[in-house]
Amino acid sequence: MKLMLKIMFVIFLIWMAAGMYLINTDHEKGQIVMGLGVFYFSFLFMPFFIYYRYRDGKYKKYILNDEKLKAAFKGFGKD
Repeated sequence: MKLMLKIMFVIFLIWMAAGMYLINTDHEKGQIVMGLGVFYFSFLFMPFFIYYRYRDGKYKKYILNDEKLKAAFKGFGKD
């Protein structure tokens, strides 16, 4: 999975570089290439990255619950 993410990121970088080249040379499809690159990043690369990063429940430390709120505000306002 990690290798696939690296390959996908390299594809994204090459895609954006090609899009920048096409825009700088005033090619008629430059905007389309850049738009498809953003689409690729948003809807293919990022979901795979987020799944890979948080698949083992690592996200649970970022979820607020009553215990964490009580601990955070335990000493608040006692001055």
